[in-house]
Amino acid sequence: MQELQVNKESCFSVLIAVYTKEQPLFFREALRSVFEQSLTPNEVVLVKDGPLTEELEQVIADFSNERKQLRVIALEENRGLGEALRVGLDACSFDLVARMDSDDICKPNRFEKQVTFLKEHQEVTIVGSWIEEFSDCKEKIEAIRKLPQEDKKLKVFMKWRNPFNHMTVMFRKKDILAVGGYQPFYLLEDYYLWNRLANANYCFANIGESLLWARGGYTMLERRGGWKYVISESRLLKYMYSSGRINIAEFGINLIMKSVIRLIGKRLRHTVYTFFLRKKVKCDK
Repeated sequence: MQELQVNKESCFSVLIAVYTKEQPLFFREALRSVFEQSLTPNEVVLVKDGPLTEELEQVIADFSNERKQLRVIALEENRGLGEALRVGLDACSFDLVARMDSDDICKPNRFEKQVTFLKEHQEVTIVGSWIEEFSDCKEKIEAIRKLPQEDKKLKVFMKWRNPFNHMTVMFRKKDILAVGGYQPFYLLEDYYLWNRLANANYCFANIGESLLWARGGYTMLERRGGWKYVISESRLLKYMYSSGRINIAEFGINLIMKSVIRLIGKRLRHTVYTFFLRKKVKCDK
């Protein structure tokens, strides 16, 4: 374990963005899980996406006093996740960068497993993992999002759905920057980035186990519905079609299916996610 931490190849940054609507308790749990790892990060780059509440600022102050690895970047106004991550990624000191959301919880061995994987698979640009979703407490798992593990299967899978759980990924910064890095794209910043990486023939992988507890439930589903989401997804599908990632039939089927899911009621959307897009997903290695 100690050898990993002093080995320069194993140095890595963690990239997090937080904005004013985050819950201080959840934010504190997320940061604690980042630092209480079997392999601790060499730095944590935290981007404040606009002004925060006093409670959130207090959480940051507490961790800044305790953890010298924490670097805070403050944006004067809320610019959205894509721009916040673009700024934060530029500030990351190391080529290996792990993404983390400000309300989820890493499992204690997450970073060690991902760093080890990327050291052993130099051809892989980005590696994610499965997630276990919960609403109230992580001991009561409501759904599991399993994904394919191999590059070829992920490239096929991404025609229809996001091939990564964004909050779980670790990637090579130089490759991300080579395709333009994070860019604003309403609620789909990550999916847009993965498509650009795939178009440039970078290699994908997922570790076939859950390395993170993710907050799901109705709050998450509220963000995944409505006309703004439909418009954003239609823009992404147009990009996927124009770049040759999907054909015209796949474009049409995708547009219909995704639009229906975004526009149905929250309760019905919860049923679709839980019973069709989570627990019943079975992916072979």
